[in-house]
Amino acid sequence: MIWSLQGGESPIHTIQRNPRVTGLSCIRCGVLYREGDLFTGCPACLKKGYPSSLKVEYASDMVRENDGDGRSMMRYGKWLPYCRFPTLGEGDTPLLDFPRLADQLGVASFQIKDEGQNPTGSHKDRFSPLMVGRAMESGAGTLVVASSGNAGLSVASYAAFNGLGCVVISQENLNEGLRRAIQGTGAELILMKHPLERWHTMRRLVEEKGYFPATNYIKPPVGSNPYGVQGYKTIAYEICEQGGGEVPNVVLVPTSRADLLWGIKEGFHERMRAGRMRHLPRLVAVEPIPRLTAVLAGEDYRKAFTDGRTPLRSIGGNTVTWQGVAALRETKGCAMVIEMEEAQVAQSDLLRQGLYLESSSATVLAAARRLVAQEWIRTEEQVIAIGTSHAWKW
Repeated sequence: MIWSLQGGESPIHTIQRNPRVTGLSCIRCGVLYREGDLFTGCPACLKKGYPSSLKVEYASDMVRENDGDGRSMMRYGKWLPYCRFPTLGEGDTPLLDFPRLADQLGVASFQIKDEGQNPTGSHKDRFSPLMVGRAMESGAGTLVVASSGNAGLSVASYAAFNGLGCVVISQENLNEGLRRAIQGTGAELILMKHPLERWHTMRRLVEEKGYFPATNYIKPPVGSNPYGVQGYKTIAYEICEQGGGEVPNVVLVPTSRADLLWGIKEGFHERMRAGRMRHLPRLVAVEPIPRLTAVLAGEDYRKAFTDGRTPLRSIGGNTVTWQGVAALRETKGCAMVIEMEEAQVAQSDLLRQGLYLESSSATVLAAARRLVAQEWIRTEEQVIAIGTSHAWKW
């Protein structure tokens, strides 16, 4: 089925549902649901007090599909909820090789997937077009997103591109550059004093005004819109292609509530099932405070971990999601805590290599150093880090 939307003076943007989508399933209990908008995750798990995200399910013959032509994310449409969706040219970001850093680390190779080269400068641009596609299919007129910055700018930009309204709820410490950019799209920007106030405000707008939520608004949280999270699978697809059949041993991912971590894991799993790779990389969640680190050590994933305040705002917050725990367990991965001082050193070191990542993204280099020192990453291994956002807007 095909839907079109006329956005003011913009050309009509069209979405086309993938006919192989069969429904949604809970990533924790496995219960299957018909397609729809279950904004608070799995109803069965939520009722039991164990919030869990949903994922999109596809017909089993999807593994035989070939990728399409072109270089944008849309070439993977047969593996996504929508074969056609409104695009600003996201995807096909470079995998940059840093041999000097590999030598310094003492590993076989060290590469960075530079997501800062997406249209609004971060990996969030892989999420937004599919989430917007779902909103269009649902007949929504206004989107709402809680964000420290990157997601807000991305969602606002894709909403503007498609003639949709948008409300971005962020914090008072949002920097001036991001404020101007978000407001410049025509989005309404609401600034709150405390991070959790964003979720309360967002819930009210969803329940009272019927706005379409891009991100979570309950506590304990679930992941963001499951249709949008599917876009992160394409990072794994591209890594498989760009490696020429070589799959890394370790992939480091800056992590807050693990949408990106889960999506990358799903992408690698799908390529494994399709016979395009032989082993799963071990995933590393890089975080500014011990959240997933604590859960892997035995603590309850539903609790709050300190107050979540950190200058590494893109990966801040005091909660985790089940999807983060599951992604690390399924890949035999780990979590690593990196604080601001180490992140700033890593950011400077990367800039001297020619790459300017925001500090939250630069944590991946600091984490690699720690894990090599602990011998969790071995000298013969190939390592890829996800550079989630460039630093120019921060």
